[in-house]
Amino acid sequence: MANNRSLSSVAAARSTDSARHRLRAVDRDEVVDVTDLLPPGATWLPAPQHALPTLPGRPPMIGYLVLVPADEPSLLPVAEPGEPEDADSLVRVDTVRRTAEVDGRPLDLTYLEFELLAHLVAHPHRVHTRDQLVTTVWGYGHVGDGRTVDVHIARLRRKLGAEHRDAIRTVRRVGYKYAPPTGS
Repeated sequence: MANNRSLSSVAAARSTDSARHRLRAVDRDEVVDVTDLLPPGATWLPAPQHALPTLPGRPPMIGYLVLVPADEPSLLPVAEPGEPEDADSLVRVDTVRRTAEVDGRPLDLTYLEFELLAHLVAHPHRVHTRDQLVTTVWGYGHVGDGRTVDVHIARLRRKLGAEHRDAIRTVRRVGYKYAPPTGS
């Protein structure tokens, strides 16, 4: 493909540790040197327009695919299989094995129920609006409203059972939050 650019020699010559952890706003017409942000051996190319989300009333988005060689150690955080993130909580979600349990009892969840529970458990005590949950769990392209979230929250609460249904709390006129139950 003519649009790709190999960054192995340029990126290897630069120190990427300090640049990788910097974020800043970029002007529309500003040119950014992405070689500081990519791992050695990476190749980047423009993403196909059909693969990018579209937001109503906003200009089309521009995206890039970053390809990293399989033999390069990943610089992105990778969840290790094994112990779930919060071992002290009665509600446990293992995102690697895609399992969830409450008080040692496995939960039988649909794909979206699991994604919703995993997102809430990963951000305890944080209040999420319905729109934030739709965007994060269902994705930008989802056509629906907050009622979809309400239905899935109700199903999750039923599956958590009477003892643990209050772990997902309603914040009136705002949305929902996960408040981890304490062990007894």
